[in-house]
Amino acid sequence: MKIFVEKKTKGNNYSFYFLVAVIFLYFLLFFFNPEKAYNALKASGNIFIQIIPVLLLVILLMALINYFLYPKTVAKYAGKGSGIKGWFLAISAGIISHGPIYVWYPLLKELRDHGMRNGLVAAFLYSRAIKVPLLPLMVYYFGALFVVVLLPYIVIASLVEGEIIELIESRK
Repeated sequence: MKIFVEKKTKGNNYSFYFLVAVIFLYFLLFFFNPEKAYNALKASGNIFIQIIPVLLLVILLMALINYFLYPKTVAKYAGKGSGIKGWFLAISAGIISHGPIYVWYPLLKELRDHGMRNGLVAAFLYSRAIKVPLLPLMVYYFGALFVVVLLPYIVIASLVEGEIIELIESRK
C-alpha cells in the first residue's frame, strides 16, 4: 500500500532523530529520577491507548482512500472545480470528525496529494471547533441562544479562513 511507504531522501530522517532523542531523554530521566520517568511513560502510554481507536480509523480511511479514490474523484469533489459542494463536504467532515487533530494530518495530506484544495483543508481544520457530542454541554453552560448564534459564525469563519488560504496561494 502506498500510504505506508515513504520515499527515502537525504535529510528525511527527522522523525527517526526525534524518536532517538526522546528515548535518550527518557533514559536520562530514568537515571536521575526513576519515579518521574515511570510516571511520564505511564502518561504517554495512557495517551497512546486513548488515541489508538482514532488512529486506526484514520489509517483505515487512508487505506480506503488509496484503494477507492482516484485523483480525478478527489479533484471532482474537493479540487479546483468543486465549488460549493467541496466547501460543504470539507466543513461537514470537519464537524463530524473526532479525536486528536494530529491523527487527521496524514489523511488530509493524502487527500491534498490527490488534489484537494488547501482552502478546503483549512475549512476542515477550522470547523473541527464544532463538536457535535459536546453541543448539549455547551448549551447547558452557555445557553441555547449563544450556541445557535455561535455555530453559524464558526462555519462562516471556516469559509473565510479557507478563502484567505486560497487567496494567499493564488498570489504565490
